[in-house]
Amino acid sequence: AAASPVLEIEARLPGRDDSLRILGLDLFRVMQVQPGLMPRVVATAGRDVDDTGGDGRLAALQPSNLFLSADARALLEQPLRVGGRQQAAEGNGRAEGELQPPAIQDGWLLAQSGLRSLRLRVAGEVPGASGLVGVMDIAGVQQHFERLGQLSRIDLKLADGIAVDTAMRALAPLLPAGVALRVPEAAASEAGTLSRAYRVNLTMLAAIALLTGGFLVFSTQLLAVARRRREFALLRALGLERRALMHGLLAEGALVGLVGGLLGVVLGHALAGGAFRLVGGDLGAGFFRGLAPSLQVDPVLSLAYLLLGVAAGVLGTWVPAHEAARVAPARALRAGEAERTGLPQAKVDGRLAGGLLGLAALACLLPPQGGIPVGGYAAVALVLAAAVLALPALARSVLPLLEHGRSVLWRLAHARLSATPAQAVVAGAGVIASVALAVSMAIMVSSFRVSVDEWLGQVLPADLYVRASSSAASGYLDPSALATIAAVEGVAAVDTTRLVNLRLSDTEPLFSLLARPVNADGQGEWGLPLVAGSLVAPAGATLPATWVSEAAADRHRLVPGSVFELPIGGRMQGFVVAGIWRDYARQHGAALIDSRDYVALTGDTRINDVAIRVAAGVDPHSVSETLRQRFGPEHITVALPGEIRALSLEIFDRTFLITYLMEAVAILIGLFGIATTFAALATTRQGEFGMLRHLGLTRGEIGRLIALEGALTAGLGVLAGLLAGGAIAWVLIEIINRQSFHWSMDLAVPWLALGVFATSLVVLAGGVARLAGRHAMQRSAVQAVKADW
Repeated sequence: AAASPVLEIEARLPGRDDSLRILGLDLFRVMQVQPGLMPRVVATAGRDVDDTGGDGRLAALQPSNLFLSADARALLEQPLRVGGRQQAAEGNGRAEGELQPPAIQDGWLLAQSGLRSLRLRVAGEVPGASGLVGVMDIAGVQQHFERLGQLSRIDLKLADGIAVDTAMRALAPLLPAGVALRVPEAAASEAGTLSRAYRVNLTMLAAIALLTGGFLVFSTQLLAVARRRREFALLRALGLERRALMHGLLAEGALVGLVGGLLGVVLGHALAGGAFRLVGGDLGAGFFRGLAPSLQVDPVLSLAYLLLGVAAGVLGTWVPAHEAARVAPARALRAGEAERTGLPQAKVDGRLAGGLLGLAALACLLPPQGGIPVGGYAAVALVLAAAVLALPALARSVLPLLEHGRSVLWRLAHARLSATPAQAVVAGAGVIASVALAVSMAIMVSSFRVSVDEWLGQVLPADLYVRASSSAASGYLDPSALATIAAVEGVAAVDTTRLVNLRLSDTEPLFSLLARPVNADGQGEWGLPLVAGSLVAPAGATLPATWVSEAAADRHRLVPGSVFELPIGGRMQGFVVAGIWRDYARQHGAALIDSRDYVALTGDTRINDVAIRVAAGVDPHSVSETLRQRFGPEHITVALPGEIRALSLEIFDRTFLITYLMEAVAILIGLFGIATTFAALATTRQGEFGMLRHLGLTRGEIGRLIALEGALTAGLGVLAGLLAGGAIAWVLIEIINRQSFHWSMDLAVPWLALGVFATSLVVLAGGVARLAGRHAMQRSAVQAVKADW
């Protein structure tokens, strides 16, 4: 057995907006546990130094020598362009597009510890490491970054014959609070957990888009069947069996799905690669900055996507194929019959739609399975199905309200739709799915954005915010720096925040602990966006108070008055929950305690953030400039709350960009469904249009009639989609979002945007229907009715 101590530091690089993960290792032990992390000394001329003697023997043990992975060296030796508003805000006054100088200059790298800059000599490489990683002797890391006596973890290699479970059972009782035993696979799984909720939700959005595509296949195949109805009847008359005809049409649908699946797989990988280049693997949110994701093509997964396309093609073709196979050949060959058999005529009982809505309500009561809101996703599918099935009943309820129009074309369009409600189902199904997706996401995103904006206003009450680095990085402020800030002219008051990560168990992601001054009376500027409890600590409580985030309350089943134990200072410390607050910054939970309690338990006086309130009449920009000159612009970041707010909302919008694109694709699919359906209708209604021409209607009036029918059909679909979208938005906000991210939000419906969207879609649908049926206006009136003579 062997043990290798590790001290891990996220070293901030002064003057740049990226950081470097430095591993402090015991170089005499790492060879036994992780030989891939053993550094190799490289002379300045580029040739290897003989490690068995001479100057290279002790080079790896020099406290200021740093060894970099190939990825880290390649990045840090290149200038870094300030690529966006976020990087510009963190780039110490640099404008967007400006180049930051290489971090490595003449073989030396500057790193930050507190408010000091350290010079680390790049002495070689780590051949077995990948990513932005550096390796140093552990004593040097402890000395330079002021972590004497501290370790991040101990890597263990078990002796031959010792099972992992046996070793874990033996070691677990020996560990202090906040220390967990974990296998390497657990760390990799935790990294995937950080993005799992996002990936699952995007997958479900893609599934809804696939469903909309299935409706498109349905409409397209219906067009093909309508145009070839007499051909199929002739084949049936010549001896082709119904089963063979149906199987042939299903094979056509499978071929359509196969071609679409192939195009989808190719375009999907191409779009993913483009997204990586444009906004990164985190969609521009900045969570995984410094990582350069590469496109991974999984043959098995690609085959699964391809099969999904084939399945969508077959299912979308099933109803048209069944309709074509069930028609009697003699009847289909008779003149005029195509018009009566072009669309499915089955009536749907509205009670079935009501039953599906009841099942959706029951699904919303199901708890998440493995952190995935399976019940919420099932409810979304059930609501969509109910909306499609309820469309004929909706048509029967709405159309009588529209029968009072004076226009002949209006009355003809109204009569046609009233007589054939199945037309609304065929043409409107794709519209319902696409509109419901767009409306639900619009309501959810609007609610989320408004809630985030209000939350930022509550958590950013000060005039200026100073930060040396993020909580995980090596920069920090100490009490002397705080005194310097408080003494700056124009500063009226300061509040501090210390943020550390805790390990609550070996199966959970890291938990955030915030320590900041708390006013005992609940007054002042420290207020939290509470959703339950009080800002005042419980009277008479024997334990110190804590305020937990919604995620912490959900994960650990906490309510105001509960006792919550946290591993602080190497032991478990109990706190009484005084309140629950809304926190959109930390998905896996956070707790806030009084900084005086934190210092008493840990002795840690370091500070991550300082909130400054300036005196009346003082310009915050002048105070900001003074602070940058006092501490050096490369060591601190100073921001106004308005800048932080604008930056946060920009990141929010960039993160949801992919959602907007998927909505746009779904809308285009819905419009294409309208076009194909009305092209099919125009094909089967040639005789009807010819008769109307003989009765005095012009080609232009026939075109307007088709446009009116398209607009009415789309209007019914949009209405059903709006209702379904509202219901799905509620499921997204209250069920899926809450079970996935443990965030609550206030409902904010963008009424104006939805009104403009619905009106525009109806108008577009009318135009698309007219274009799709234009060939019906080109045929002469005599030829159109000739088949009926």
